[in-house]
Amino acid sequence: MTDDATILVVAATARELAAPVGWLTLRCGVGPVEAAAATALAIAAHRPRAVLHVGVAGARRACGIAPGAVIVGTEARYCDLPASLPPGWAARAVAVAPSLVDAVRRVAPDAMPLPIGTSARVGGTSGCDVEAMEGFGVLRAAELAGVPAVEVRVISNEVEEEDRARWRLDDALAAIVALTPRLVAELRSCVS
Repeated sequence: MTDDATILVVAATARELAAPVGWLTLRCGVGPVEAAAATALAIAAHRPRAVLHVGVAGARRACGIAPGAVIVGTEARYCDLPASLPPGWAARAVAVAPSLVDAVRRVAPDAMPLPIGTSARVGGTSGCDVEAMEGFGVLRAAELAGVPAVEVRVISNEVEEEDRARWRLDDALAAIVALTPRLVAELRSCVS
């Protein structure tokens, strides 16, 4: 199923995905490797016009970003690669087209445009106030396929909070699921 406005919505888990209404969905699995592999396969099979990566994320305690905040990634930074690798050996960041960031902000004007760090483990990022586990994998697969992509997250917790009972996961999940249909509609108009 492909048309000029097909959007592929990717999330790590089924709970982060809104029921599709005229768009494709992919549950890519948790972590950057699963996300990259699953997204690459889905892009090859469906040839979407754009990829919208959605989900929940953590924010660093010191940055002041509260649970419930919407973040639109300006870039996805891969934080699991050692800094000792030579420059250019492997991609460490994928930039997002400003037009896609603007599209998200038309739907969610309070969305904060920030880099989002990707790591396979909680607390594994550095140099980013927002941390998730799949963004770089999803955006890198899209970049290699020449498909525009953007990552949108709702903050559920402080990265440093070890007591997961204190995470606002249900609230963040409900918020991203409610936001997704409006994001898809806006992205569809951008890439048609």
